[in-house]
Amino acid sequence: MPILKEKEREEVQKQFEGLANPVKLVMFTQKIECEYCEDTRMMVEELAALSDKVTAEIYNFIIDKEVAEKYAVDKIPAIAILGVHPQGSSPGEKDYDIRYYGIPAGYEFSALIEDIKTVSSGQSGLSEETRAALAKIDEPVHMQVFTTPT
Repeated sequence: MPILKEKEREEVQKQFEGLANPVKLVMFTQKIECEYCEDTRMMVEELAALSDKVTAEIYNFIIDKEVAEKYAVDKIPAIAILGVHPQGSSPGEKDYDIRYYGIPAGYEFSALIEDIKTVSSGQSGLSEETRAALAKIDEPVHMQVFTTPT
């Protein structure tokens, strides 16, 4: 049974028509003791099926520990959103360090779709003033955004 309803699939497919570059969704899951892993995996696979510019790679969090470590994933379910830029000055995979933990349902689903579009464009949408202010930060920053469906 699909996770996305037909109307949602049609809307996402329309939004994905404007993707500039490919995007890879790297999902980490496991079968035992993970309440939302199966639904999250199905969602990721359904999203990838809606555009030839979106691909999905599914990994087992325990068995594929080296891949989880590569993407600094420490809990599941997890989705890493990666840019895949086949041309230009820096071809290859681009990791923007965007991670979703838990199932991106409700408002989080819209944020996931917007993040896929942003990663595809390779542009943050930040103003020059904001970029200049961020460039002045001279030490690592670990930022997390928590959302809840309540």
